[in-house]
Amino acid sequence: MKTISKTDLILNEDGSVYHLNLLPGDIADTVITVGDPDRVSDVSRHFDRIEVRKGKREFITHTGYIGSRRITVISTGIGTDNIDIVLNELDALVNINFDTRLVNSTLKSLDIIRIGTSGAIQDDIPMDTILVSEFALGLDALMHYYVHTVSGDEHQLLDSVKSHFKHIQGISPYLIAADKGLLNLIGQDLEKGITVTAPGFYAPQGREVRAKTTVPNLISLFSSFRSGNHRLTNLEMETAGIYALASVLGHRALSLNAILASRTKLEFSANPAKVVDKAIQLVLSSLAN
Repeated sequence: MKTISKTDLILNEDGSVYHLNLLPGDIADTVITVGDPDRVSDVSRHFDRIEVRKGKREFITHTGYIGSRRITVISTGIGTDNIDIVLNELDALVNINFDTRLVNSTLKSLDIIRIGTSGAIQDDIPMDTILVSEFALGLDALMHYYVHTVSGDEHQLLDSVKSHFKHIQGISPYLIAADKGLLNLIGQDLEKGITVTAPGFYAPQGREVRAKTTVPNLISLFSSFRSGNHRLTNLEMETAGIYALASVLGHRALSLNAILASRTKLEFSANPAKVVDKAIQLVLSSLAN
């Protein structure tokens, strides 16, 4: 069995994993991810008790209990480059022996649930909707660096997406489905769709402030995609990376999106904090039950 080198998996002096500053045992089998470090306490204030509070850079972690259910909430920051760090280090915490630097003989699967904010790209999705990502479409480059497999349903949808975007240079998308068990547990009664994960916030999501975009009709191009009953529903910056790396590493993942903007109607939510809290309580209620 291959020993993992000190440069492939970097540990701090106290034995914690490099970026997250966590030790094995600091995280629960159920992990909620949020982008904003300030949102960690918005989740953990609902815990009955908190046993771990740690942080480094943008990565803040609280682990505690709701009843007998142990839950971790961790901030990822923005983008799939950060997701690359968080998912790999979470996996290392539960599946690698830090003393021997060997992969454990028995692997653990985490339940990873993202609670994030997003903008709708379909007119009929109401403001303040909680939308669950049945699939995630990645327009970033993260998964070009990992060996991963695509299922039949994913392959068919991805072929349709590639055909739809074929005239745009530099786009080589990947597409991953949500974990069906978590989808049924948490997202069964929610609006569902294909979430687009963009590699940036401004031009990659069709915004133009001063710098000119190369694809001025990007939002209409997103919203016009159809493949059977499937359509692209919303834009954000993390979900596809979470789904894809979770699949590669053997974990289960689901993403909930608080719709705070309509990109087609050019509107923004009047009470974004209330919508995010609704998503948080929905997730915690599902897990507690």
